[in-house]
Amino acid sequence: MENDGQAPASARMKPADIAEAFALLSRLPAGKVAFRGAGSAWAWPLVGAAVGTIAAVSASLALWLGLGPASAAALAIAAQIAATGALHEDGLADCADGFWGGQDRTRRLEIMKDSRIGTYGVLALVVSFVLRWSLVMSLIGSGHLFAPLIAAGALSRAPMAALMHVLPNARGAGLAATTGRPDRETVILSGVWAMLIAILLTGFAALPAILAVALAAGGVAAIAGRRIGGQTGDVLGAAQQVGESAALMALVIAYSN
Repeated sequence: MENDGQAPASARMKPADIAEAFALLSRLPAGKVAFRGAGSAWAWPLVGAAVGTIAAVSASLALWLGLGPASAAALAIAAQIAATGALHEDGLADCADGFWGGQDRTRRLEIMKDSRIGTYGVLALVVSFVLRWSLVMSLIGSGHLFAPLIAAGALSRAPMAALMHVLPNARGAGLAATTGRPDRETVILSGVWAMLIAILLTGFAALPAILAVALAAGGVAAIAGRRIGGQTGDVLGAAQQVGESAALMALVIAYSN
């Protein structure tokens, strides 16, 4: 354990962290929150599981009402966006604009901070939406919905804590900087919770999904390190989006075999 003056992560794994995690990563009711920052990162996969559940319920309701798989899949993604306030989608768009629209680190960070969206951001959102839409539609066609959506939601939130731990904050301000840096034990707990949820729900199919998310997160981390020298809240959002797509892709392949 790193000697950072904090209590061991296990001692800080409190029910109040769940409320803070929901307040930070979603628009869902969280009740009274006592801000502890990165100490609540272990609970982020629980938020992802809840968002995945909402998406699955929305798709199931659409199918029950007689809508087709395409409409149900679109409503599932729309429900995710509503539940999170497009927090992660915004990060993906900002990263796409900044990473490939700026010529140097300073300019890239300026672009990422700009609320306006550019061509790269629009393209990233379109590709992400279409990819996830087609993957959810494939899951509906295979007869699987709740388990993979919940598992992907949980797995895709764990890398955010890992990236905050291994990469320095590139800006020194913003939500990620305010939240702080989770310690190693908190990161491990986040990963354990995510993998436990995925394995319990999807069995052996979780193994390629876990590997896919890890590779996706590593790719985002490598690009962010080269482009801006660290991570920001936008980078974390992009990691979630890429990780979720990777998890869904792996689960679609697993269920098709």
